[in-house]
Amino acid sequence: MAANAKKFLSVDIRSVSDKARRQFVGLDPNDPSLWPILPRSLLFLAVGVAVCAGLWFAWLKAVDEELVAAQNQEQQLRDEYKKKLIQAVNLDALRKQREQVQQYVSQLEKQLPSKAEMDALLSDINQAGLGRSLQFELFRPGNVSIMEYYAELPITIRVTGRYHDVGLFAADIAHLSRIVTLNDLSLAPVRDREGVLTLDGTAKTFRYLDQEEIAMQQKAATAKKGARK
Repeated sequence: MAANAKKFLSVDIRSVSDKARRQFVGLDPNDPSLWPILPRSLLFLAVGVAVCAGLWFAWLKAVDEELVAAQNQEQQLRDEYKKKLIQAVNLDALRKQREQVQQYVSQLEKQLPSKAEMDALLSDINQAGLGRSLQFELFRPGNVSIMEYYAELPITIRVTGRYHDVGLFAADIAHLSRIVTLNDLSLAPVRDREGVLTLDGTAKTFRYLDQEEIAMQQKAATAKKGARK
């Protein structure tokens, strides 16, 4: 009796297997809705698994990107914290440096004359040459160049005198209370006058901008920014 049951079970499994196999024969790939229940169910299951897997990997990718962004932000915050910590530790030293810079800037500003004081500065340059027994053959102020924070006035000069006196004149210019620079200098001996030289160059002086010039500079800067936009 046990042998009969075993034989019946074997036949039944074979029959089920054959029926299942026959459901996969002759399937129309263009119309899965006409497939038998077993292949249609397996197809739906496979599609569902694929969709779930795609959504899972898409979610993982988004999470990974968020993680990388958070790690980068963490590193930036760490760097900012280190910088601020260093600044906090060196705050007193930085304040002293700031005060020193402000004092230096104030000293430089005091060396810049106003527009009304430019005539006196030009007179000082002229007197520096005359005081060293030099002869001015040319003293011609040029056009004023308006910079962002100051104005620059070039003066073309030509003086004649002995070498030692020319050198002292250059030193006197450097020690004026106002800022004056000597540029593009050239020395040449004077014919038939032994020991006498001609100094050609450009003396540059600097001054403050007056309120009208400052307003013009601000207006030009605003117009320039508007043109860039």
